[in-house]
Amino acid sequence: MLHQLAATSTKRSKRPEVRPHGKSKRRRVNPGRPRALILAPTRELASQIFESFCTYGRHVRIRHVVVFGGVKQASQVRSLRAGCDVLIATPGRLLDLINQGHIDLRGVETLVLDEADRMLDMGFIHDIRKIVTKMPGERQTLLFSATMPREIRNLADSLLSDPVFMETAPTASPAEAVAQSVYLVMRQHKPTLLQRVLDQPEMGRALIFTRTKHGADRVVKQLGRGGVQAEAIHSNKSQNTRTKALNGFKSGHVQVLVATDIASRGIDVDEITHVINYDLPNLPDTYVHRIGRTARAGASGVAISFCDHDEIKHLKAIERLIRMEIEVRRDESDLLFTPSRSKKTQASQRDNRSKGRPAHWNKRRSKGRRGSPPAAKSNGWKRQTKRQKQAVA
Repeated sequence: MLHQLAATSTKRSKRPEVRPHGKSKRRRVNPGRPRALILAPTRELASQIFESFCTYGRHVRIRHVVVFGGVKQASQVRSLRAGCDVLIATPGRLLDLINQGHIDLRGVETLVLDEADRMLDMGFIHDIRKIVTKMPGERQTLLFSATMPREIRNLADSLLSDPVFMETAPTASPAEAVAQSVYLVMRQHKPTLLQRVLDQPEMGRALIFTRTKHGADRVVKQLGRGGVQAEAIHSNKSQNTRTKALNGFKSGHVQVLVATDIASRGIDVDEITHVINYDLPNLPDTYVHRIGRTARAGASGVAISFCDHDEIKHLKAIERLIRMEIEVRRDESDLLFTPSRSKKTQASQRDNRSKGRPAHWNKRRSKGRRGSPPAAKSNGWKRQTKRQKQAVA
């Protein structure tokens, strides 16, 4: 992209001209008109892409600008007014600046959607379609994605014309250098197990994944009470806090970083020795992307997962996707459980546990009430039983 822009650029981008506007003769600056647009789902990933453009384009006379939410827009607007060839942005802030008249996309020659699968999961698809309508029809469009589910293929078909599909590795193949294992542990025992795992001597720089933002904050507090310094990174954190936590993790001042799946898309840190799935992801593709944060650049890594009763179905889906059985660890036997052989019994126990009833309640219930119901009340009795079954289900 840098090569194409440099080859077709006749002169360096200059400050846009200033012209009078309206009867009041107020001065108005023309909006920035980038020639290339890169869309990223998170602020960290947008900053990472911007740094890459600055590195590779250091000796090329091309201007790069990054815009994202969570910070004030004044400095970003000043950078746009100074001239912009390559614009890296998150969809929300980009649409906001377009509506304010600070950005004009009619000169875009190249559009890149990075982490396209996350774009779809985060609900950016509608914003992306709005952004595409503001660009010229003739352009080069590229989609990059760690996984390629069916929805992303449909998105590609709607945005691309006769596209060429390229992949560097099979979609669902985890890194061969990652040693994968899983603990079958009750949810209430996960904090204790996490503390024990982090206290192991071979533990280095660890990245912990949780399903929710509140769960990430809760894990950080629990680790803090155990003497482990950890930081959380998710969308509820301010940009300055997220940047500080990420820099501390990169420099080694923070040993443990707790993140959600969305925020993790901007994490590119070397020498991550362990990835811990505190909560198993709902989507098996996400598991592959999580464990790919370790064992980079020829190094080896360890991926440890915590699986509760309710997460066994997610574990089975992950094993089907990666076509291998993950090793079950037994070294912390006082905190672990043995899965029931009968799926029906396991589901029954899970339902009763959520209702606060004893495990043998279903057996007593299946025998019915004392004696048979009276004939006159049989229909009403059946309707009541049906409603109860629906409530339990």
